[in-house]
Amino acid sequence: MPLPDFTMAFQPIVDIETRTVYAHEALVRPVGGGSAAEVLERINEVNRYSFDQACRVKAIELAARLEMQGLLSINFLPNAVYQPAACLRKTFEAAARARFPLHHLMFEVTENEPSRDVGHLQAIFREYKRHGMITAIDDFGAGHSGLNMLADFQPDVLKIDMALTRAVHRDEVRTKIAHAIINLCRSLNISVIAEGIETVEEAAALRELGVRLFQGYLFARPAVERLPEVEAASFDAIDEANRRMLIDPEAWQARRGAPR
Repeated sequence: MPLPDFTMAFQPIVDIETRTVYAHEALVRPVGGGSAAEVLERINEVNRYSFDQACRVKAIELAARLEMQGLLSINFLPNAVYQPAACLRKTFEAAARARFPLHHLMFEVTENEPSRDVGHLQAIFREYKRHGMITAIDDFGAGHSGLNMLADFQPDVLKIDMALTRAVHRDEVRTKIAHAIINLCRSLNISVIAEGIETVEEAAALRELGVRLFQGYLFARPAVERLPEVEAASFDAIDEANRRMLIDPEAWQARRGAPR
């Protein structure tokens, strides 16, 4: 089956402490409009490798054309990587042509896309890190292998899935789980990104737990072949929400299970 005709949308990941864009994630979209699912449903064992390679090249070329600053985050399919060093060749070539720095590349593997074997994914992560690229586990908390995966691979970045961040400000269980994940990552020197953030309250609650990197519609929706503007007013709204939390700190501390 030939590869579907696709392009990339970009969604920013923001640092709310510096009010800057930390990275942009490249997201597959069909040419002419539509969802990523329309592209991904046409990917199979025969064209998986070609698709993985084409995604990297397309993302890097577009990022360079758009003069992207900061990191470019690319999702990769571990089962499409047969030999890590060899499979990076086209990535290096595309980055060289576009004059895009390798250390500005972040590669994400989703918890829902497990590798065929632990050693294979460990080798991929080692190779990426050897070349100065950043590694990330995406959708953490969406599947059933999260802690096992984290035990096997310690990435530079962990992205907490929206299944855990959604309405975290009013869900005691989600608050305590998020708090535990954030503390664990801090002890392992892993940066945390909170995904799927749609409300000021979600962002403020997670900020109180120690998160500073966020991605979601609150800040910007993905934009096809362009870098969307970040909603700057969101930063002020989050600051105000955090100030309100200080008015009743005991209730907040009790809900997240921290000592008062």
